[in-house]
Amino acid sequence: MQFPDQPKSGNTSSSASVATSPPVADSGAPVDAAMHYSEGTGRRLKLVALATAAVLVVAFLIMHMTKLHSEHVLARDTAASAAAPALVDVVTAHKAPAGRPLTLPGETAAWYESLIYARVSGYVGTWSADIGDHVAMGQVLATIETPELDADYLAAKAKLTAAQAQVKVRQAEAAFAKSTYERWRDSPKGVVSEQEREDKKAGQASSVAELDAARAQVNLAQADVERLAAYEKFKSVTAPYAGTITERRIDIGNLVSAGSTASTPLYRMAQDDPLRVFVNVPQSATTDLMKVGVPVEIRTDGVAQPIAGKITRTSSAIDPQARTFRAEIDIPNARLTLVPGMYVEVGFLLDNSGLLQVPAAALVFRSGRPQVAVVDGAGTLHLRNVTIGRDDGNTIELQSGLIDGERLVLNLSNQIADGQKVRVSDDSAPRTVAAARAP
Repeated sequence: MQFPDQPKSGNTSSSASVATSPPVADSGAPVDAAMHYSEGTGRRLKLVALATAAVLVVAFLIMHMTKLHSEHVLARDTAASAAAPALVDVVTAHKAPAGRPLTLPGETAAWYESLIYARVSGYVGTWSADIGDHVAMGQVLATIETPELDADYLAAKAKLTAAQAQVKVRQAEAAFAKSTYERWRDSPKGVVSEQEREDKKAGQASSVAELDAARAQVNLAQADVERLAAYEKFKSVTAPYAGTITERRIDIGNLVSAGSTASTPLYRMAQDDPLRVFVNVPQSATTDLMKVGVPVEIRTDGVAQPIAGKITRTSSAIDPQARTFRAEIDIPNARLTLVPGMYVEVGFLLDNSGLLQVPAAALVFRSGRPQVAVVDGAGTLHLRNVTIGRDDGNTIELQSGLIDGERLVLNLSNQIADGQKVRVSDDSAPRTVAAARAP
């Protein structure tokens, strides 16, 4: 197919017109537009493709070399770390301080705590003491209406009156029998018979016996009256001592029964001055604290100043399950700043045992007995057997196996063996036992 000759020079608009307008063949059909791109355009595209490929190859080589370098550095650092001594934290062992504080949880309890029951059966008529009231000894807390008891009391007094009247009748009969017998006894012989004389004598003795029986009946009636009179006093429920009402379970009209077997208590009250403080002391402090008179300080929230006290009594026996013994401290509570059932902290100051003190984290148990890992001046680790003298939880006091001032490894790893070289961490070099215990 023949194209018309294009001028090699001319204006730009003519060339652009040729490039953008597809030629038409002699037959009038359109010709493919791609054939009109110049040969320079193809060469430029090839150069761009070659440059892009070269850049990708260079980038791949750079990334590959960087990866190889990183792997080499990692392998070198890993080998160096494996060959270097293990890094450990250490603490210096020293003797326990002159006074070793010990703080234990405690609980306050009332000096007395009582459940008050009804002593007579009836209905609650009135009550005058409510929960939280401070009452005096003998103060009336409630009254109980007892119609049955009142009726029995009146009947008993009537029986007493009747028995006393019966005594008077028997006294008159006894006096008459006595005078009659004296007349028959003093009569001349032959005037009365001996049989009649003996009969009057028996009548006198019988009247005396009946008088004694009447008097005994008076005593019985009097005892019954006194018994019911005592019950009448129980109609008023009174406080057995000065204290605080901590619980009330009655109201007006409630039916109450006498006794404490199957009935509900009317009140619960407690004497809260002085107070008792109970504390369970661990077995490790038995030697120091199982003594009466040991000073203590009691602290609790809401009380600014600690309350001083002394151990008043101890159980003098170890609980086989908890391995503790009970100690009691009596403290005054005139201002009622404390109430029964409060949680308190009881502080003791134990005597220094002169033993070396180490944190519990310094102990290891590899050979079935306690050991410590000592680091010498050359950085060599030595496992040493020790004997525990006192265990306070976070702190252990050792009786033997250690010298004052030696450095001990904390939280020793299972991968570190006896005789192995170690490196001491710069952060743990100046640490003491007190610092190791701090969180």
